[in-house]
Amino acid sequence: MSLAGARYLVTGGTGSFGHFIVERLLSEGAAEVRVLSRDEKKQHDMRVHYGTRSDLTLLIGDIRDNDTVDEAMRGIDVVFQAAALKQVPSCERFPMEAVRTNVNGAENVVHAALRHDVSAFVAISTDKAVKPVNAMGMSKALQEKITLRASESRLNRNTRCSVVRYGNVLRSRGSIVPLFRRQLARGERLTVTDERMTRFLLTLDDAIDLVLYAAEHAASGETLVRKAPACRIVDLAEVLSDEAGRPLEYDTIGILPGEKLHEILISEEEIHRVEESVDDYYKINPWWSSPKSNGIDAEFRSSDQLIDKDEIKALIARADAEFERMGITGGEFAKF
Repeated sequence: MSLAGARYLVTGGTGSFGHFIVERLLSEGAAEVRVLSRDEKKQHDMRVHYGTRSDLTLLIGDIRDNDTVDEAMRGIDVVFQAAALKQVPSCERFPMEAVRTNVNGAENVVHAALRHDVSAFVAISTDKAVKPVNAMGMSKALQEKITLRASESRLNRNTRCSVVRYGNVLRSRGSIVPLFRRQLARGERLTVTDERMTRFLLTLDDAIDLVLYAAEHAASGETLVRKAPACRIVDLAEVLSDEAGRPLEYDTIGILPGEKLHEILISEEEIHRVEESVDDYYKINPWWSSPKSNGIDAEFRSSDQLIDKDEIKALIARADAEFERMGITGGEFAKF
């Protein structure tokens, strides 16, 4: 399908990801981009940022409400399901809230997409959904299962349902780079949970490329994974300390509830279903298919993909340039 001229629904579309994908879709000729989110302040910020334009529609509502989702879905061609409770500590404290949004809410969006015969449905998932140990990851893992199972639903007439999975997005809301920069700007010591900890990294443009590729090319039931680099968190802390002109000083505060030392993007159970997609992606075929694997022979773990400090610095510079291009300089998207 051609993405230009289509009508899109982006749930949870007022965060960092939402701003970037809305900008990309509008610039590539979308007939309409419809954003459904429950935060009126962020919708106001987005309205101010984009101004009045007929191809952008902002809807206040919650994916937990089926009637709201059904109304938002009318006339839509492609759905990006990005609405989520994504902060691990919050989900650990309130696990049923994670279930209500990430599982029940996502199910509402999937079923509405099937009822309205949308062409493509893409659920945005996370490395924390692989072998999950926290409530956020568990709820996102269930969202993946719900999305992929919709491919086989008797209600599905011709909707391609797929999942994309990636790691930490640099400079996204609530991520580690803004936290460290804020601590450094205040003259505080950095807080590192464990010196051994590693995380996958990518920029928002990388994430958007993956999501749009899935919307256009993924077959129903497939999961696409970004071939992302990873780094040690202490190396990231040192790069940002150098940027601030300060020596690396940090306190080790211990692993937080629900945290892993290392993340995984492809599990051992999925290895036999993995194929090379294009240069930057792996494709995980659905469990009900019987493909020949030509992808990887071991789990795709953050501890095995480490880049050095020069590469980390270059990746952060690319993420900063993307935000500067977007012109998002205040509020949730400030550099500090």
